[in-house]
Amino acid sequence: MSLGKRERVLTGVGVPYVSSPRPSRKSPNGDIFYFKVTWIRGRSRSNFKIASEEGIVMTLRLARGWAMESCVLFLCLLPQIGWAVNYKQGDPVVLYVNKVGPYHNPQETYHYYTLPVCRPKEVRHKALSLGEVLDGDRMAESLYKIHFRENTERQILCHLTLSEKEVDQLREAIEELYYFEFVLDDIPIWGFVGYMEESGFLPHSHKVGLWTHLDFNIEYNGDSVIFANVSVKDVKPVPLEEGGGGAGRGTGGSSEGLSVTHTYSVHWFESPLPHARRAERLRDYSFFPKTLEIHWLSIINSLVLVVLLLGFVIIILMRVLKNDFARYNVEEDGSCDDLDQGDNGWKIIHTDVFRFPPYKSLLCSVLGVGAQFLTLATGIIVMALLGMFNVHRHGAINSAAIVLYALTSCVSGYCSCNFYTQIHGQRWVWNIILTSSLFSAPLFLTWSVVNSVHWWSGSTQALPASTVLLLLGAWVLVGFPLTVIGGIVGKNRAGSFQAPCRTRNIPRQIPQQPWYKHTAVHMAIGGFLPFSAISVELYYIFATVWGREHYTLYGILLCVFAILLSVGACISVALTYFLLSGEDYRWWWRSILSTGSTGLFIFVYSLFYYHNRSSMSGLVQSVEFFGYSLLTAFVFSLMLGTVSFWASLTFIRYIYRSLKMD
Repeated sequence: MSLGKRERVLTGVGVPYVSSPRPSRKSPNGDIFYFKVTWIRGRSRSNFKIASEEGIVMTLRLARGWAMESCVLFLCLLPQIGWAVNYKQGDPVVLYVNKVGPYHNPQETYHYYTLPVCRPKEVRHKALSLGEVLDGDRMAESLYKIHFRENTERQILCHLTLSEKEVDQLREAIEELYYFEFVLDDIPIWGFVGYMEESGFLPHSHKVGLWTHLDFNIEYNGDSVIFANVSVKDVKPVPLEEGGGGAGRGTGGSSEGLSVTHTYSVHWFESPLPHARRAERLRDYSFFPKTLEIHWLSIINSLVLVVLLLGFVIIILMRVLKNDFARYNVEEDGSCDDLDQGDNGWKIIHTDVFRFPPYKSLLCSVLGVGAQFLTLATGIIVMALLGMFNVHRHGAINSAAIVLYALTSCVSGYCSCNFYTQIHGQRWVWNIILTSSLFSAPLFLTWSVVNSVHWWSGSTQALPASTVLLLLGAWVLVGFPLTVIGGIVGKNRAGSFQAPCRTRNIPRQIPQQPWYKHTAVHMAIGGFLPFSAISVELYYIFATVWGREHYTLYGILLCVFAILLSVGACISVALTYFLLSGEDYRWWWRSILSTGSTGLFIFVYSLFYYHNRSSMSGLVQSVEFFGYSLLTAFVFSLMLGTVSFWASLTFIRYIYRSLKMD
């Protein structure tokens, strides 16, 4: 939706201790840019004088400078911790205006001042954390004058004269169910911009009205704010007619435009809830309808089915293996002259089963990045269980995810290069580069497309240049160096590949395989079963990420995550056994693809969710949804592929170590 000329807000993200606001400037085309830069003082300058006797000193200073830059970067990335703000009677309470957007498109948001509303002469923006910027927040001070525990009745906010173009802009916003978000003491306040009524067929009635009066209801306990919301009860909207005409209270029609007077009231109410528990008040109240009902029976049913499936696979597989061990070991003792290999021919490929696969560097990179995201996901869930994320810390999960991703880069480098060295890989430098770019390159490509669409539409979801540089610095100064360090450590600590069988030089010919042992069939089976284990919980996650719900069942999420990994490991072991029993030793990539195909099922589910479980529409929302859904499916494929590979490798080492062979 085009909202005319918009302000481009470049908000500096950084440590909120020593900050200096910069005045606004105008570009040659008339756009207004507001700069608010956070500075970290006290940084020492590196001495770059090149002299032979000062070489060591220069190196130390450069290292110290890099360390200081890294520390500053992490301080910028860490989310701001919201402490209780204490007020006295009559103290001003700042109300920030944030964003507006269509009700059914949660990720399509615009700055509040893009609409023709009351605004100060000089817009002052609040310094935001990284997570808030990634969430699309663009908070700015408003004209509302609110004082602690002082009621206000019918206070005039401003007088506006709306042109025909501005009236049409408001009409279009109201018809698309635009809502606004204000923030008072870190408490979000939501309300609709206007009112629309559509009724009747003959005659057809279509009424659009603008809310010009807002009632703020604020709850307090002692000297702190507990909760706040906005109401338009007993308020009549100002009708907006096409062409800029209108009539009603607080308006006046003229040839110059439509005159509107905005007013507001403030009412304070005492609350028994202490400040430490005010998140419960916001969780119980919701401006948006509660569509997320917890179906405990469905979750328990899913857990029971998964446990039964795991038990069935483990018991059957162990019984089959027990018979195989008995037959093969009896033959080695010479008690059996003839052995029907049939479906149990995995012993005769013992000289080929540990033959290293093609594309070793790519395989090791997949394992390294998958291990990184397993660590990242576990860390996020544990932090959530510890109560580090709540509704009053805007974008805290986003900030934590970026910090953890940068820190866990050493895990990917270590796991990838360590295993790459074990399987006799020679180009370890290329392996480190491939590992560092396996996820970051698709992420950058997806973000570039999504961010370009947001810039084109003027959405606040478009990241400012300062935030882009900050994220780029996090990868260049922290993520990539840690990947290199982890790779070097992994290479130096790598031992020999633990194979219980020797591999002969000439590979064995693989017999013709039946259709049910082909890669596509294994991918369908190995992807569907883990997906069925998380299908119920996946709906709640999608409703949280792509909706307006607050996810709180982190304990259940941890259980489902553990069950997902367990199912993936068991299914991979079973499929690997069936593959080896057909004398096919190409299990390396097959073990990754079989369970890693769960990501395809997740992406297919995202298509179903978009068309049948949501009301999202439009180019901006659709590009972001499908772009990041595809990226999420890729992450799940990496994680489950890593788990299934290590489960298959452990299983193969176990069965061949248990055989009596020459």
